[in-house]
Amino acid sequence: MTSRFISSPSRRTVVKAAAATAVSVPVVAGTGTSAAAATAAQAPAFLHGVASGDPLPDGVLLWTRITPTPDAVPGSGKGPDTPVGWEVAADKGFSQIVARGTTTASAATDHTVKADVRGLAPATTYYFRFTAGDAVSPAGRARTAPAADAATPGVRFGVVSCANWESGYFSAYRHLAARTDLDAVLHLGDYLYEYATGGYPTAPYVVRQHEPAHEILTLADYRTRHGTYKTDADLQALHATHPVIAIWDDHEIANDAWSGGAENHTPGAEGAWAARVAAAKQAYFEWMPVRASTEGTVYRRLRFGKLADLHLLDLRSFRSEQAKAGSGSVDDPERTLTGRAQLDWLKSGLASSDAAWKLVGTSVMISPVAFGSVPAHLLEPLAELMGLPKEGLAVNVDQWDGYTDDRKELISHLRDRAVRNTVFLTGDIHMAWANDVPVKAATYPLSASAATEFVVTSVSSDNLDDLLHVAPQTVSLVASTAIKAANRHVKWLDMDSHGYGVLDVTSERSQMDYYVVSDKSRQDATTRWTRSYRTLSGTQKVERVNQPVR
Repeated sequence: MTSRFISSPSRRTVVKAAAATAVSVPVVAGTGTSAAAATAAQAPAFLHGVASGDPLPDGVLLWTRITPTPDAVPGSGKGPDTPVGWEVAADKGFSQIVARGTTTASAATDHTVKADVRGLAPATTYYFRFTAGDAVSPAGRARTAPAADAATPGVRFGVVSCANWESGYFSAYRHLAARTDLDAVLHLGDYLYEYATGGYPTAPYVVRQHEPAHEILTLADYRTRHGTYKTDADLQALHATHPVIAIWDDHEIANDAWSGGAENHTPGAEGAWAARVAAAKQAYFEWMPVRASTEGTVYRRLRFGKLADLHLLDLRSFRSEQAKAGSGSVDDPERTLTGRAQLDWLKSGLASSDAAWKLVGTSVMISPVAFGSVPAHLLEPLAELMGLPKEGLAVNVDQWDGYTDDRKELISHLRDRAVRNTVFLTGDIHMAWANDVPVKAATYPLSASAATEFVVTSVSSDNLDDLLHVAPQTVSLVASTAIKAANRHVKWLDMDSHGYGVLDVTSERSQMDYYVVSDKSRQDATTRWTRSYRTLSGTQKVERVNQPVR
């Protein structure tokens, strides 16, 4: 890059526009790669939108994909090397260009390109676009982070997770794109799903079919699935309007992935696990506006002035295999969720941070949860939803509950080092939660809370009412009441809704406002605020708030 600066059903399934935005974002008609391929007759063309991510005080990462020839569809390996220009402006009309450069799109990276632009001013909104020959991309909007030592009055993030193409539309993204008050959107994993069509959800409940139709295994497969997702108009609008800060969970690779395999991977029949992981991660870094950190992982740290440090975790690449039901190995100190290096990195970063708030993006829930008091008729759908062993052990072994030694070490570290204002931000289980994170759950609230946790529901992936095919807020109320009774640190739980969160952080408090969409099966779904919880500085506890920040 050169630049110039100018000032399947038999397997266990874990249920695991732009009109109001600051930039007018043209989007591709249709919602699948077949529509993109038809439009590719106009190649070269920017059919998959533009994106920004990982904002820094002096820069931001820009992304796009060029389709240089009609046959150069995602995953095809076809198409010539193509020069792509990029430019960043201080204004929507691009009359004040502050940075520009060129790079080359090639089949080696599936014709995706990134520009890691530096030399920008902190806490500033910019506009960007790409060119290839006569083709000009849609314009995007990005905002840099505050200076590292700035006394930032506030920062606001959209928070999302778990977007299954076949389960529904991405209306939550459209509504987040319509907000101009966000500094970035935090995506906590399961950006896409690997299943064959009709595998999850089952065929009668598929809202729209993804591509390829088979379970994705190869580099071409993962590229094609990423390409399908990025033809979605609402997803394009989100990426064009806000920087996205993303981590992966399991479905970007395969269900219940761990360092040596996955529940949704059959060695031999589906090839070598190492080859599948390499393909999935390569496609991810090609198609996502994410900077890879050491070892090709996504754990990294971003700072937003002296107000907040954001620690982002990779809880798939280094973890031990999930414990077997009834084995008692969830407490084995030899088993790890984070890996030694990542846990030490996190502990060091939390203890040394001088930020008012320590935010931790974690793809799976850290709060302990017992499910034994849930009525028997709800245990099976909950087991499917949350990855609980169906043999009767009411512990989610895919979450921190399955790796209690890592959690104990981290929570003890927060307590012993007097680390205050740690807030875990979580996705994965398609439910909204507001939790205290207790030092000892068995004696809570007599014992202390070391941190708090806000869990957001899914964008579209099935939750309890979807699995049971019942009206929302009916059957689930029985289960949520039982869970809260057995887990006194759980202050709120919504098992049925789809939507997103908005996290607003000031020196006095961190508040999560929860929004739900009216119907994930409708492209024109509306949204409404449903609940808000906050953590006041120094308390390490959540409390309900009667209205959103905005």
